[in-house]
Amino acid sequence: MTQEEAGRLPQVLARVGASHGITNLACKLRFYDNWAPEYDQDVAALKYRAPCLAVECLSQALLGPPHDALILDVACGTGLVAVELQARGFLQVHRVDGSPEMLKQAQARGLYHRLSLCTVGQEPLPNPEGGLVCLTTRSNPSNLPYKEVLEATLDSLEQAGAWERLVAQPVEHWELATSEQEMELGTCANHGFISGIIYLYRKQERGQGEGGRPSVQAPVDP
Repeated sequence: MTQEEAGRLPQVLARVGASHGITNLACKLRFYDNWAPEYDQDVAALKYRAPCLAVECLSQALLGPPHDALILDVACGTGLVAVELQARGFLQVHRVDGSPEMLKQAQARGLYHRLSLCTVGQEPLPNPEGGLVCLTTRSNPSNLPYKEVLEATLDSLEQAGAWERLVAQPVEHWELATSEQEMELGTCANHGFISGIIYLYRKQERGQGEGGRPSVQAPVDP
């Protein structure tokens, strides 16, 4: 960790801790709007690895060349996933996010073909058919209730025959713990990092012809 990252870490921990207590959607989006200008520096201080890990998982799963894949980057903040995608040869990337200010930061990178303002769970996503779905979340104690709800939803989609699970990969070094409680619960062996998990599914919707262009959804924001 650089001296600059270490110096801003207490501020980052306080900011992330405050976000965990926001349950109202409008308030959460305003929080991300305000966070957008400093988001990249803050997650760098946390050693946030989800974008890199998710794109690595996708790269291993796709059978065709990456430049043929259409990527739908969902709720992806300032575009950290797009940076990783471009590094691995993915050239066709669309993105959606519910925060206008996050969209502005992502647009400034110049890596997206299309950017759409869309709140996940409130509005239909563009390009919803076919392909792969990659989702990531933390598995630290404070996130377990959300993780359980997410997995119940994924299980129901699989049981209904809509999605097929390909990967459920635990990851130990996800990002630095952001609270004293997390630091006390199992992070010592991981050098202060919390754990996470990556899910990869194949969508089974009708109309996905053999050899069709995959649409990959990768919501990986902290």
